[in-house]
Amino acid sequence: MIRQPDFVTEEVLELAKEQVRKKKPNLAVDNVNFEEIKDGLSVQMLHLGSYDNEERTFNNEERTFKEMKKFIEENNLEIASLVHREIYLSDARKVSAEKLKTVLRYRVNKKTN
Repeated sequence: MIRQPDFVTEEVLELAKEQVRKKKPNLAVDNVNFEEIKDGLSVQMLHLGSYDNEERTFNNEERTFKEMKKFIEENNLEIASLVHREIYLSDARKVSAEKLKTVLRYRVNKKTN
């Protein structure tokens, strides 16, 4: 998943796909789609570094995960699913691995006591 600026619409995507088809006809551009995803109530954090290290970010020993878990507990929330979303903010082709930025997001629910 790659977050798109607000000005990118379905029409902009179709124009881009047409341009790619002309320049690179062998690419599977029809597999690219534009979709709005609404996660609802979420807790998220920024991962800075290689995609290979994202799992460590969720490890209990990592400070960011501890802070996220503390926030969830203090706000009477619970993780809705262990599946998380990754939103890539950096272009891996242009940014060194240690400077890659990825938003890692969990859907959460309010606890029912």
